[in-house]
Order: sequence, then structure tokens, then C-alpha cells
Amino acid sequence: MSDGDYGHQPPAGYQPPAGHSPPAGYQPPAGYPPPAGSEPAGSYRAPDDDQPPESYPAPESYQQPGYPPPGGYQSPAGYPPPGRYQPAGYPPPTGYPAPGGFPVPGGYPTPGGYPAPGGYPTPAGYPASGGYPPPGGYPGPGGYPGAGGPVPPARRSWRPWVVLGTVLVLLLCATPVVAGAVVLARNGSPEQEAEAGAAVASPEPGDAPTVTRDWLGDRVMGLLDKQATALLGGDENGYLALAGPGTPLSRQLRREFRTLRAMQVTKWQPELHGKLVRLDEPGTWRADLIVQHCFVTPDCEPNEITIVTRWRDTAGQPQLTAIDPPEGPDRPRPWETDELVASIGDRTLVATPRAFRDRLPELLREAEKAAKVADRYAVDDSPPDRYLIFYAGPNEWKLWYGGDRPEWTAGYAVPVGEEQYDLVLNSKGLAPGQYGELMRHELTHASSLSGAGRIGSDAWWLVEGLAENAAAGGQSVNRYQGLRDVERLVDSGWDGKLEDVAPDEDSADWQVASSYGVGYLAVRHLVDRFGDQDVLNFFELVVHDGRPEAEASQEAFGVAWTTLHDDCVKYVKKTAS
Repeated sequence: MSDGDYGHQPPAGYQPPAGHSPPAGYQPPAGYPPPAGSEPAGSYRAPDDDQPPESYPAPESYQQPGYPPPGGYQSPAGYPPPGRYQPAGYPPPTGYPAPGGFPVPGGYPTPGGYPAPGGYPTPAGYPASGGYPPPGGYPGPGGYPGAGGPVPPARRSWRPWVVLGTVLVLLLCATPVVAGAVVLARNGSPEQEAEAGAAVASPEPGDAPTVTRDWLGDRVMGLLDKQATALLGGDENGYLALAGPGTPLSRQLRREFRTLRAMQVTKWQPELHGKLVRLDEPGTWRADLIVQHCFVTPDCEPNEITIVTRWRDTAGQPQLTAIDPPEGPDRPRPWETDELVASIGDRTLVATPRAFRDRLPELLREAEKAAKVADRYAVDDSPPDRYLIFYAGPNEWKLWYGGDRPEWTAGYAVPVGEEQYDLVLNSKGLAPGQYGELMRHELTHASSLSGAGRIGSDAWWLVEGLAENAAAGGQSVNRYQGLRDVERLVDSGWDGKLEDVAPDEDSADWQVASSYGVGYLAVRHLVDRFGDQDVLNFFELVVHDGRPEAEASQEAFGVAWTTLHDDCVKYVKKTAS
């Protein structure tokens, strides 16, 4: 999850697309979040020799169709931006990059806490963010054996940091994202327009302004419904009809149409969020939209995206004039900005730019295997309808979901609804053959946290420990890579409190790795003693229901938490040494 700064700053060098002239005297508001950002918090540091293919063409710069909303624009009421989480933990050493993503080889990403770009109000029903730092990062596969076995030569970890949230702020904040211009519709003949607006009587001279507003709103909705029908029916020309041929808006719509079709969009239902809003320039209106959508599964629990459009009343025919730049901590979505190709399995959908289409078979294969593991960690046996995974090139990595992640981030998960997390993988931070463990960790977050609300920071060890246990894939605990870092933590005078083990934003790599290691070993001890189901029950009571560990322990295990906590700490220290 993302948290933090919600000021609005316009993207650097933003230029309105060709063909759109702002009205006389127009002054853009104080800002929009830049579509691309500085490196994001937390993730995995890519090996120096793992570079994207030389043939990878940088996608054409993302052009935001339309121009920014006029002064005085107020986003639809609704949803507070997530608050900035400040994790507790080790004193921040100098020189450590912002948290997020997957840890770099030999290290761990710091979870949570980077400021997110400006926010669009969340549609009703989504909890405000705050609390638990973005789940994320974990050490790479393989590792060091524990006592009693030979120590193999240390090997470089692929392991970047999974930020299940660095961008996720795990709390389950879910600000839905916008679907760019996809919600536009075709501008038909006068006869078609009359049919679209037949539900509301046309205004007469002397009618109140609200009559014109409602009449135009009804006609706009008719256009949007036709555009949605064109999308679901595969009618590209119908989808592009409102955009002038060869314009930036037309190119953007074409990219979105082809990507959404490749991702097998099965539901696209636009609705007006409130009424049309009259703008300062005569005859111009703003339409705030919410679009429910599904991919692959027609009867899925739909996610919602938000979009702000501008319209002009031309002789009683609404015409689209602009689409506001996407706003929010998880904007833009990959399918808003880039033409993607996709592969779809029984439980997952994997999409990537065309330059990486040759990696889709392995990505899908590993995703399907990881989903089978993650499904077992779903609370109440209700895993997500489908896991969405996006494989980003260098340019897309800096843009999707707000960008702003460190170069060493290998992957992160971001909440896009109460029941859905999207996973993003960094092509620069991962090489073929390194996808499995990262996917198991992140998809387990997506599964186990689905439907959770605000999560307390003292549950960090449990959230990350559960995902680490899934990522380990049942291997011997002696092969866990972070054991030496845990030993270093213990030798440095660790106070033995699980609730305080979360790393700070500026923690050193070994401190972050040791924090995840402590979480893994504590959960592993509980699983070995009580079994997966009892541990999942404990997880549900603490993370989903917000119950204190003392109550949850008695209910799930029948043992006092003070005793169990001390047993877990003893196990951590003994195993690490």
C-alpha cells in the first residue's frame, strides 16, 4: 500500500494533447501527481548483470489525454487518502534506500512508508488506510543451513524485495484506479443521440439549469453505455469513435482497447458519480465516473475505477473534450498507459509489454504454481477470484501504480479493492528462473489479506512470516537464507519482542533480512507445533478481526500467548545460532 503525501503536482513537462486548447483565462490547478516517480519504496536489488534486453524499445511517452481540470475543481467526496505509516524498529542507519519491493541480492527491502502521489477519492465502501506497513520484501531462495550441517558457499541472492505493500501499505487501503479514457463512448448520429437521451425530457427556454444538466447527463450515460458495449463486443472502431483520427487521445484509446481485450475484460459498467458539474466556460461540463470491471471471470467480485471526463454541449450533443490525468497512490494502472500482451491460466493472468512477450510462458507457469500455494492461505477458504500479475519493463516500472520505487525493487503488491491485490514484477530486478519464490510470497499476501481491514504494525511479524513460510515451499528451515542475518541480530542484543521486529525505512540490508527471518522462524515454529490450519485461524483472529494476540492464542491454540511468544523467541535464537 502506499501512504503519505497527497499534494497535487502536475507531471513535469506536461503538455495538453494536440487539438485541445484550454479555454481563455484557464489556469491549471495546483497540480497532479507525476505519472512516473522516483524509485519506489522497498523491493529487490537487481543483479548488475541482469539488464533488460537490448532490443527493448522504450514505450512512447505516456500522453495524458485532455488537459488538467480548471481551477476550483473538487474531487468527488468520498475517501480519505491513506495515512503515512511510520514503522517501528531499528534506529535508522544512514545510506539505506527507501523501503519497498523485494530485497536485492544479499539483502532485504524495507517495507512500508514511502509517500504516495496525490490521491483520488476512493469510492464508497473502501476502508481508509493506515496502520500496518506495506508487507513486502524477503530474502532470496536457498540459503544457509543451520547448526548441524555443512555451510555451503554463500551464493548471491536473486531476492529483491517484495513490497507487498511498500506500495501497498498493506493495510488494505484500496483506492480504485482509473481506466483512462476507456470509459468514453461513441458519438453517433442525431437519431442515435436522440435515442440515447430519450429518458429525460429535453430542456425548454426558461427551464432551470438543473433540467439541462440532467438531460445532458442522461445523454452522456447513453454514450458511455454504447462505448462499453463496443469494448465488450470487440468493436475497436466503436470504442475509438469519440476521438479524432490520429490524435493522442485516439492512440491512447487504441492501446487501452487492445490491452483490455487481451486481458479478456468481461465486465465494463460505467456510472456517473453524482451529477454533471457545470464548469466556468459556457457549455462545458465535468462528468465524474466510476466503472465496475472484471477480467476473465464474468461473475467476479468487480473492482471499481474512477475517472474524470470533460464534455462540451454542442447543439444539444455532448462531446468529449478531455480526460483528466489519473490521480491516486496506485495510478495509473498498467492497462491505462501501455499496450500489453497477456497469458491467462486457471488462477492467474499475467500481462507484459510486447518486448517481453517471450517471457510469458515461464511467468504464467510459475504464477499458476504459486497460486496453488497461495490459495491455501486464504482466510475462510475464499481466495481471490484471480491473481493479476504485471511484468514491467524499465519505463513501465517507473510509471505504473505511481512508480517511485528504488531501482533494487524486484516486485510489489498493491491493493486495488477490498478483495484484490495486483502484483508487479521488475524485469530489471529478476532474471528468468527467479520468479517462483517471489510469486509465492506476494500471492500469499494477496490471498491471506483479501478482505482484511486496518492492520496493526505489531502484527508485521505475523503477516510477513506467513508469506515467508509460503515462499519457502516446505524446504528445511536450515536452508533459509536469512539465518546468518538473524544470528547477527540476536548477537547485537535483540530484545526478543516479536511485535517490535519490523524494520525502519532506513534499516540496513542485514537488519531488514533479519526482521523477515524472525517472522519466518516464529511462524514456522507455530506451524510445526500446531499445524497450518490453527496458525491460519490465529492469523485471521489477529489480522482480520483485530483481536489481541493473548485472546487469539487462547482461542486458536489453547495456550497463553506469553508462553507461546517466549517459545517462539527461543526457537528463533536457537535455530539462528
